Amino acid sequence: MQEVYDFLKKCGTYYLATVDGDKPKVRPFGTVDIFEDKLYIQTGKVKPTSKQIHVNPNVEICAFMDGKWLRLSGKLVSDDRREAKKHMLDNYPELRSMYNEDDGNTEVFYFKNATATLSSFTEPPKTIKF
Repeated sequence: MQEVYDFLKKCGTYYLATVDGDKPKVRPFGTVDIFEDKLYIQTGKVKPTSKQIHVNPNVEICAFMDGKWLRLSGKLVSDDRREAKKHMLDNYPELRSMYNEDDGNTEVFYFKNATATLSSFTEPPKTIKF
């Protein structure tokens, strides 16, 4: 999981795919955190992303950097604990102008039953499960 975190953190922007009804929705994201040995992302409860995840928590992330790409799929689980939200926001202080752990809007999710595949055109794929 650490290797997945390091890749996402270093690339800065990754793309999160959710489902809205029967249509895929993909958007850029940038938050990633490890808290209590779980990989987390963050969004706002008022955003369509949050609503889509609550209806169908199966998501996929895709990121590309330095000729390598990462695909990460799994189920997202909402963690409404203040400590989890605070940990995320402490690692992204620039988000504190829009979010805080007590605002009723900040939402963090962690991956459950995740499978990540690191690929390139020059190396065999590497699969990581967590």
